[in-house]
Amino acid sequence: MERHGLSYRFRNAIVRTPGKSVTEGLRDVDRGAPDHAVYLEEHETYVQALRRAGVEVATLPALEPYPDSVFVEDTALCLPEGFIILRPGAPSRRGEADSMALDCKNLGHPVLRLEGRGTVDGGDILVTDREILVGASERTDQNGFDELAAIVSKWGYTISLVRTPSDVLHFKSDCSVLGPDTILATHRLSGALCFSDYTVLEVPRGEEAAANSIRVNSKVLVPDGFPKTAGLLDSSGFDVTRVPATQAALLDGGLSCQSLRF
Repeated sequence: MERHGLSYRFRNAIVRTPGKSVTEGLRDVDRGAPDHAVYLEEHETYVQALRRAGVEVATLPALEPYPDSVFVEDTALCLPEGFIILRPGAPSRRGEADSMALDCKNLGHPVLRLEGRGTVDGGDILVTDREILVGASERTDQNGFDELAAIVSKWGYTISLVRTPSDVLHFKSDCSVLGPDTILATHRLSGALCFSDYTVLEVPRGEEAAANSIRVNSKVLVPDGFPKTAGLLDSSGFDVTRVPATQAALLDGGLSCQSLRF
C-alpha cells in the first residue's frame, strides 16, 4: 500500500546535541577525531536547515557516556503508527536505545521496541512511500529484521531484507529517497534489484558520501562539498540546501543519521 509523502513529508524531528565524548566515536577508518566545537557549529546549522524546511525540532541533551549518540537515527524507526526502538549492532551503543525510548515517551510518542537478540541499525532502514527496505549489514542481522518485520507487517507495510554493499557501513550510506518514485544512489547500488521499479539518480563518482542526503518537505539537504551531486539534483528540479557534515563524516556518519524525522 502506497503512503504518499511518508518518506519525505515531515513536521517534526528529534536530534541530540553532540557530547564532548564524540571525539571517541566509532569509526572504520581513523581519519582523525572530530573537533567538538566545530561539530556543535555544524550541528546547529543542520538543525536550522531542518527548521527552514518546515520541521519543528526537539533537541535532546548530550549523552556523554555514549560518544555516538548524536546519530539518533540508529536508535529508532519512526512511523505514523508508533516509534519502534531498535537494537543497535554495536554493543557500545545499546544504551542509546534505552535513553531514546525514555525520551520518546517523555515527548508523548507511542513506543514499541525490539526485545530479541537480533540487531537493527536505523541507518540500514530506507522508508519509501511504498515499502520499507532493510539492508543486511554488520550492524543489522536476519533476527533483527524478522522481529521488525513482524511489527510493521501488522501495520500493513511491505518490508524486505536487501543487500548492503560489503564495503559500506550502512545501507543508507549509499542511498536516499528523493520522492515517491525517485532514489539517489551510488554506483554500488544504482543497479540494485530493489530499485528496479524506481527512477535512480546516480551520484557522480568521487562524491559517494553525498548519497546520504535527505529530502525534507520541499528541500533536499545535501552534505556540503559535493558540487557535482548538488548540481545534478538542482538540474533535476530539486530545491537543494547544502549543509556541512565534515565532523559527522569522520565518524562514518552523514545527514540522515543525525535526526529522527516524522
